Amino acid sequence: MSGIRIDRRALLLSCGGAVIAAPVAAFTTKPPRRDTEPSSDLLALIKAHETTYEAFGKAMQEKDYSGHGHDKASRAEEEVLLAVCAYSAISEGDRRTKAGYLLKIAARGELDLAEHMQALLHSAIPKE
Repeated sequence: MSGIRIDRRALLLSCGGAVIAAPVAAFTTKPPRRDTEPSSDLLALIKAHETTYEAFGKAMQEKDYSGHGHDKASRAEEEVLLAVCAYSAISEGDRRTKAGYLLKIAARGELDLAEHMQALLHSAIPKE
């Protein structure tokens, strides 16, 4: 090795101002605004799921032996839960609210259909 010592600071300066300006610009620009509040659309879907889940619970308790009320309430609850799973949570508030709500549903053992997982995975793919 020759006796030439390369100084990192001298090397950066010799590469031009763009190399130095880029990191400085990263510190001087404002970070993107993060919405910490959930959207009204997501809150409406969650409220709809809570309502249909309650109706499903009532249908289970009724003495309707034909099963029609139970089946209808079950399908309605499942549809709305799938809509919550499929909701594309873009903001931080939506992501946190959706995840918290679905974790609560999963803890009850009710996030168990393959369709739920497919909807969740599809919701994570950005729409073009």
